[in-house]
Amino acid sequence: MASDSYVSGSLSAAYVTCPNDTVAKDIGQYVSDWLIYNKITFLFTNFLLSVHSYEVCEVLSLPIEQGNPPYLKWVGDIVPK
Repeated sequence: MASDSYVSGSLSAAYVTCPNDTVAKDIGQYVSDWLIYNKITFLFTNFLLSVHSYEVCEVLSLPIEQGNPPYLKWVGDIVPK
């Protein structure tokens, strides 16, 4: 981020339920290897739907309105723009 002040809603957090650790680790590996570099949310959702064992899996993306300023700055610095 260009400044030390956080712009409300400029970051978001994803929440996904998983039936077990194996599925969670597979999804996490996919995210760390590919998604963060391409920033294509709809592909992430489609990927989850294709590998998830739940018929209707919970996939939420929530805007971050407030938080620990040093943490939000750190996230803003490491997430590709």
